[in-house]
Parts: sequence; C-alpha cells; structure tokens
Amino acid sequence: MTDRRLSDSTQQALPASVAVPRYDRNSVSPGIVHLGVGAFHRAHQAAYVDDCLAVGETGWGIVGVSLRSPDTRDALVPQDGLYTLAITSSGGEKLRVIGSILSMLVAPEDPAAVLAALADPRTRIVTLTITEKAYLRAAGGGLDKIHPDIVHDLANPQAPRTAHGFLAESLSRRRAAGIPPFTVLCCDNLPANGATLHRLLVEFAALRDARLAAPSDARLAAPSDARLAGHIADGVAFPSSMVDRIVPATTDADRARIAGQLGVEDAWPVMTEPFCQWVIEDDFPAGRPAWEKFGVTMVGDVRPFEDMKLRLLNGSHSAIAYLGLLSGHATVDRAFADPAIRRFVDGLWAEAIPTLPQNAELDTAGYTTELAERYSNTALAHRTAQIANDGSQKLPQRIVASAVERLTAGASPAHLMLVVAAWIAACEARGKALPESHFTDPLDAQLASLAHRQLSAGEAAMAVFDLAGFARDHAERQTLIELTAAHLERLRTGGPATAFAALDIA
Repeated sequence: MTDRRLSDSTQQALPASVAVPRYDRNSVSPGIVHLGVGAFHRAHQAAYVDDCLAVGETGWGIVGVSLRSPDTRDALVPQDGLYTLAITSSGGEKLRVIGSILSMLVAPEDPAAVLAALADPRTRIVTLTITEKAYLRAAGGGLDKIHPDIVHDLANPQAPRTAHGFLAESLSRRRAAGIPPFTVLCCDNLPANGATLHRLLVEFAALRDARLAAPSDARLAAPSDARLAGHIADGVAFPSSMVDRIVPATTDADRARIAGQLGVEDAWPVMTEPFCQWVIEDDFPAGRPAWEKFGVTMVGDVRPFEDMKLRLLNGSHSAIAYLGLLSGHATVDRAFADPAIRRFVDGLWAEAIPTLPQNAELDTAGYTTELAERYSNTALAHRTAQIANDGSQKLPQRIVASAVERLTAGASPAHLMLVVAAWIAACEARGKALPESHFTDPLDAQLASLAHRQLSAGEAAMAVFDLAGFARDHAERQTLIELTAAHLERLRTGGPATAFAALDIA
C-alpha cells in the first residue's frame, strides 16, 4: 500500500494502461448538481459527463451532494474529486480515472451551500440517485406527509433535509431572482420516475404554499411564493430516464488491488461491469450535454425501456437476491449458477415479458440473453445481501405490477409471487439462518414485530401486503396474497427446493 493519494498532481504519473481525464479540469465549470453521490452515480452518470467534458463541453461539471453521510466527500475531496472506475469482467479489469465531479457538499453539514449551488444560474440540470426509499412515498404512492423529515422541511424551508425540500426551496429562490428553473432528471428505479418525482414535488410544494401563506408564517417567504406548486407543475421539466449498470459495493480487497495497479491510493474506487445503458426523455429547456454522442439513447417516451428494465433486470435481480440468500449463495454469479434458480429466472422472465408494451419493438430475447451473461460475470462478486435491501420499496414496481397485469389478463403470476414470498422468508430468516442485519428495509421495525408474533403463512402474507401497500385496491389482491402465502408455507417447511418443486423445477 502507498501513502500517496490519487489527485490532480499524481494522475499524470499513473501507468499508461490507466485512462485519465483528457481535458483541463481547471477550465470546467459546474452545470449539474447531483443529489446522492453514491457508487452508482460515479459508475454511470458521472462517467457519461466525463466523456462530454473530454470533447470540449466544459460547462457541465458536477457538484456532488450527499444528503446523509460525509463518507464520499471525505474520500474524494483529498483526491480533488478524482476516483477510479474499475470496469471488471471475467476476462480482466480496465481502470479509468473520472474527473467530472468538481466539488462535494454534505447537506446536513451545510444546507445553505447546497441551496446556493442549486440556485446558481450555471446549474441547468439536477440529477438524482437517492434510492427508492428517499422519495418518502406513503403506501398509496403519494407523499408521506407525516414523515418527520417532510414535517421538518415544511417548517424549516431554509434548512431542508430531503430532496423535496432542497428542490422546492431552490426553485423558489431561482423564481424570485428571475433565473429560469433547472431541469430535474431522476435516475432512480421508480416507474415513470420523472413524472413520479414531479407529482411528489408538486404535492410537497402545495403543502409548503399553504404553510407559507398562513399569517403566522408570512415572514418566511414572499407572497408570490404561495404559487410555487403551480410554477413547478407547469414550468419545470422532469424528464424520465432509465439507467442500467451493475455496481457492487467496493471492498477493502478492491481498494488494495487498485492501489497496487495505480501506484497511489484511491480511498473509494468504484467497481462495475462493461455494460452501461441510459435512456432519457429529451426534454431539457435549459440545455444538456450531448450525451447521445457516447451511447445514451434520447427518446420521446422512456416507458417501454423502463418497464423492460424494471421487470426483467430489477425483478430477476430481486429474485436472485432473496432465493440466493435462502439457498446460501453470497453473490449473484453463484446464485445464478444454481440450476434451480437459473430455471426459475427463465420462468420469471416468461411471466413478465407478456406484461411489457407489445408495440414498442422491444428485443426481450436479446435483452434476457445479455442479462444472463451479466449475471454470470464471476469477477463482479455482486453480493445478494446488497441487492436485498429495501424490498418493500422495490418489489411494487419490479414484481407486483407485473403480477397484477398477469392476473388482469387471466394468467398466473406464480413465479412472480414466489419472489414476494422469498422476500418475506428472507426477512424472517434474519437473526436465525441469516445474520441479524444482513440486509435492511425501511419497514424493519414493523416486519420484526410481525415475525415476533409467529403468524401463519396466510396471516403473515396478509399483514405484509397491508403494511407495504402491495396491490392496494386491486380487485385480485386476495389472489396475490393467497399465492404468496402458499409459497411462504413451502419456503418455511422445506426451503427453496420445496417451493421450486411446486413450480415443476427440479
């Protein structure tokens, strides 16, 4: 291990095999603020922006914002924002240094600095990868109005905690200063993610408008601010997008290996696969980088691509995670190499594919073939426990939506509902067959309470559907619960092998 860190001053001495930024970083100005600077953003959007900077589009540097933890800032600031992207396949590893992140902010430490960056006239796009749970949706899909952070942000608009609060306050400031709004580009795995965030932010702004219009709070904002919800509804662009790249968590072994190749230390390199995809609705009134030059697909409607990714990739990823955990497989490649899980995934895809738009000319056969190759990448070591996090927030769009459409069409969603049962079973296994905190969920406290009551499979399935809001108000909801309960009973009594046998998977 070396004491020297990756930085602007050391990058030029890196081995010739390592790709480095091919532009003067001092000439780059910020044009994008990104909320949620985790590993996925650094493997995906930041890499595409880095490509654009390399061909002279120097007005699109990134200001990275961590909404919770200072860890990424603490790792990258001593490195001048540089980090290594390790593109790993079974055939080897290629290293690339990314330079598109110009500065890093930590929202809890300095919310005023974050608001200033968002209100800066140079900021024309705000991108987000904050994970599904950070959108703070209630079980019915609307804004969780009683969430403590939402309550806080409504009472303290100058010092927000949530993405909702930061976006609303900065858009209000821009409007008051006569600065055009930025475009909001959601990059999380939500159905119609742009439209979903748009709806949630309008709902938040309406609550804020009502509060700020009250006489007791009039000192908090100018009278015109009471129309912020309408401004966001009608005047701010929220294109939807679909993102795809597998990004395993970085380990200490990864850090040591990459430091050995670089000759300098990188505190937080990012591991990823060769495959990378980004599909974006082309609605950017304030301008955008020429992403299409580097493989981004700009479209009028992202929904067919989004549905295919959510239901085929994300849905099967969740299936592999929960069934893999229950079968003792620590990584995706090992779980996918299990013949029973492999055959189950084929059956899952067969159920999900007919729910996709039939007039969109989607190449589902080619897509699933490519997924199988990606899941078999032994070099990534993508942990099943990492994918298992936040199931209550992920399964509605990945699995339950397809199951509802299958039932509506008169077809069985048997494979789909085994994924829901496997999630419940994996949650129940924590502290028993699995470590206590092997993966987490926003509903962990309630899920633990249910597990403590030792409910029957039918009672547990009903309680979890009620808790998570799965298939709420759907006419066939009870059928889904019964399918889930039958699978859960088999998982409890005989494990995945018994559940697979019921699906004729030997």
